[in-house]
Amino acid sequence: MLSKALVQLGLSEKEALVYLAALELGQTSVQKISEKAGINRATTYFVMESLMNLGLASTVEKGKKTLFAAEPPEHLVNLLKKQEAEIVQKAKNFEGVLPELKSLFNLEMSKPKVRFYEGKESLRVLREDLLETAANETIEDIYYEGDIDDVMVTPRERKEYLANRLKKNISVVSIGTKNGLDDYETLKTEHTKNLHHLVPVAKHPISSDISIYGKKISMISPKKHFASVIIEDADIAGTLRTIFYLAIEGIKALSKEDKEKKGQGGIWRNVKRK
Repeated sequence: MLSKALVQLGLSEKEALVYLAALELGQTSVQKISEKAGINRATTYFVMESLMNLGLASTVEKGKKTLFAAEPPEHLVNLLKKQEAEIVQKAKNFEGVLPELKSLFNLEMSKPKVRFYEGKESLRVLREDLLETAANETIEDIYYEGDIDDVMVTPRERKEYLANRLKKNISVVSIGTKNGLDDYETLKTEHTKNLHHLVPVAKHPISSDISIYGKKISMISPKKHFASVIIEDADIAGTLRTIFYLAIEGIKALSKEDKEKKGQGGIWRNVKRK
């Protein structure tokens, strides 16, 4: 319908109906336009004024009467030109604020993403995230002697996690404590590339688990209501990864120093461990 076409050009539904009625009737009274358009007279007056402001209608004085008439359809082009000018102006306004919008977006993107969890389910969430993120990569792990699995997951869940980690070709380099250990040990897991660096808990106590994978860090403390957190930030993860490997170099140096004092060689054992 013509009215729908005019609405698509930017007229309101009532403006379209009144314009078509006036266009068909020619110079006439508001009463007749109102009847033709199917809109009450008072509203038709307001709509005609709106059309005149758009350059699509005009008035003619005949005696004591004021008649209204629609302007030729070609005048609708002016409506399009007006809309085009408005779009151009909006585009200029947008270009003016775009740099500021970009700075806000970059600021938000540069913020570390932090997610907090509580309860025993938090370990499952952390491990699911690790499995999704670290496929075919090496993760860095710091853990404490009291095996977190003993209190947070079942033996079956632990077995499934280790199987999925192996399936996704995820290797582990870890630093952990061991009760009753006097020396420093480096253990290699059978059939994997996993390396575990053990330190005496009396000298180097660790009270929570920390994993570094990709650009993420996960931390969990079973001693504090099983509170855990995942931090996603490439710089933070990279920095902590550097510190992790510096710590390993320190473990190696301390191990060598202890063995030299005791006149022993380094300890390297193959073990069945996670």
